[in-house]
Amino acid sequence: MKRTSWFFLPFFFIFSFGAFAQNKTFSIEDFYTKRAFVPKTMKQLQWIPGSDNFTYVDLKMLIRGNTANEKRDTLVNLAKINDALIKLNDAPLTAFPQITWRNDTTFYFNNNDKIYVYNLAKKSARAVNIVRAKAENIDIMEKTLNAAYTIDNNLFVTVNGKEVAVTADTNKNIVNGKSVHREEFGIVKGTFWSPKGNLLAFYRMDQTMVTDYPLVHITELSDRIAEEENIKYPMAGMKSHHVTVGVFDPVTQKKIFLNTGEPADQYLTNITWSPDEKYIFIQVLNRGQNFMKLNQYDAATGDFVKTLFEERNDDYVEPLHPLYFLKTKPDEFIYQSQVDGYNHLYLYDTDGKLIKQLTKGKWVVTDFIGLDSKDSKAFYISTEVSPLERHIYSVNLSNGKMIRISKAEGMHDAYASDDGKYLLDDYSSKTLPLEYTLETSDGKLLQTLLKNSNPFKDYKMPEMTIFTIKAKDSTDLYCRLIKPVDFDPNKKYPVIVYVYGGPHDQMITDSWLGGSSVFLHYLASKGYVVFTLDNHGSANRGLAFEQAIFRNLGTIELEDQMLGVKYLKKLSYVDTTRIGVHGWSFGGFMTVSLMLKQPDVFKAAVAGGPVIDWKFYEVMYGERYMDTPDENPVGYDNANLLNYAKNLKGKLLIIHGTADPTVVWQNSLSFVRKCIDEGEQLDYFVYPEQEHNMTGKDRVHLYHKIENYFNDYLKK
Repeated sequence: MKRTSWFFLPFFFIFSFGAFAQNKTFSIEDFYTKRAFVPKTMKQLQWIPGSDNFTYVDLKMLIRGNTANEKRDTLVNLAKINDALIKLNDAPLTAFPQITWRNDTTFYFNNNDKIYVYNLAKKSARAVNIVRAKAENIDIMEKTLNAAYTIDNNLFVTVNGKEVAVTADTNKNIVNGKSVHREEFGIVKGTFWSPKGNLLAFYRMDQTMVTDYPLVHITELSDRIAEEENIKYPMAGMKSHHVTVGVFDPVTQKKIFLNTGEPADQYLTNITWSPDEKYIFIQVLNRGQNFMKLNQYDAATGDFVKTLFEERNDDYVEPLHPLYFLKTKPDEFIYQSQVDGYNHLYLYDTDGKLIKQLTKGKWVVTDFIGLDSKDSKAFYISTEVSPLERHIYSVNLSNGKMIRISKAEGMHDAYASDDGKYLLDDYSSKTLPLEYTLETSDGKLLQTLLKNSNPFKDYKMPEMTIFTIKAKDSTDLYCRLIKPVDFDPNKKYPVIVYVYGGPHDQMITDSWLGGSSVFLHYLASKGYVVFTLDNHGSANRGLAFEQAIFRNLGTIELEDQMLGVKYLKKLSYVDTTRIGVHGWSFGGFMTVSLMLKQPDVFKAAVAGGPVIDWKFYEVMYGERYMDTPDENPVGYDNANLLNYAKNLKGKLLIIHGTADPTVVWQNSLSFVRKCIDEGEQLDYFVYPEQEHNMTGKDRVHLYHKIENYFNDYLKK
């Protein structure tokens, strides 16, 4: 058999908006400010507990549906809820509140510092608890309706309207009840109610040893002198914060801390309560992030009980998911791990014994949905069909039989009913904006709940293709190419390569617009070929694909991106003298890398919030992929873009928010300084008071800034 060349396309998806095209064009304001092209969603779609009924919010009404038929009825509207609040002499709502069902007749919501329960049968509301006006990180326990929340750096709970201080630290560098470890390792909050609501576990973070990093604010309140805000930003190789886990009893007001041991700068991830509330399980990760222990602790005394099992990896271990205990067998739990090279589901018992691996294959479980009421089937979402798609599956815990539930091509998400008999499925694809369906757990379609029409049907839109090219190791690299509107194969077009390239993200999927933003299609409508490639290191391709970048950020990623450029250069309609690149964050790092390491290829670039020197990035993320600067001096040196500033030839615009707490301003400022020292010219723009992403009017301004820069230096 003839060996395929590097640019052979194993498959080639084409989606053209042209079939719907009229003569209208759209503006940046249309898609960002007016939100004209956002598909309609079913807001607050959820199951009513213990029933075959589901609800969603439509405008100011709560609508109920049922699995048996397509009949819909309005349970309550905003006016009725406000009538009940006014009877309590409380302020009315301006929008339908975010609700959580307690049973088939009552739900609760939080508003104006109070927690209310609304009774559908009685058409009445009652205030059952309070939270303080300044409260943040509010965590309501669904069964008891007790609330935990933070004010400044301390943690409080309210029980039946009475507030109790859990902590009273006067040192502002000791923070209680908030997320820790810079929200890595799947951490998104700092409080964890026990299953019955009798106890509260919480994070306590001591940052006193972490160096202050200054952010400068220019506000109306600062008059003439700018205000300084010091944040704690532990850079790679520097001292990191110390975290402990507390347990609080709201009734006795007793508080203890778990004996999680030394060293103090380890990572305490994925806190899980045992069903009987006696134990807490923590996935304890060393700072080197290559050794994880699943530890069990006594919730009453804080004592260490045992290590259930360990995981090691020469590169890194990344625990991202808590344990999920079975309802019928409370000594068994489902655990997610990449130990075999792909994220899969495993069934363990609390002695640490592996009962069985539930899923297996060269594909990734991306989401665990839950179990049916009998714990006979587990529901999950995976990439088994294709890395571009997500489909819903069930696996039988006894015999391992797997069933694919979702049928339509695309990216699916799901909500299972309590008994596991039904699923609410929302999905999109390249040709489908967004659709909601109701299905049985064996995949039978019962109802289509919402189907969006193409929001671009009256507009001129470009043709989009998704395809693969081969990496040097013969791995498929997924690509997306968007051609200009009114494409003429006989013309030569400028190209914008849009890049991210970093871990935990995937730019190209079989979802609406191919996973791209409307802005990229807008750029194509203005006469650019827009190209994107997901290189080694990006998400949902397995551990080996992700870890290929370990200790050498920006090396294999750049090689992959240049294979994409090589493909582009073979296209007859590409003007090889007018290739540009744009990206943000890790994509900003990649953008500057490509400009400096391939200076004869790229004519113009726009880099937003770029990492310039990985020594300036934070401990958890930076050390996972690069180790410390002392451990990996060659890798840090190779990735340090200050070392390549002298290579700059094309036009480069760097954009940064002055209050960026993620990629601190020091990164791009140091690059400006280096370019001055090297006698190189570049363009630089800042957004005062903006953080890592621009919002509001600044976002619209940013889009125009990017377009104008490419128009000035790439299109001409």
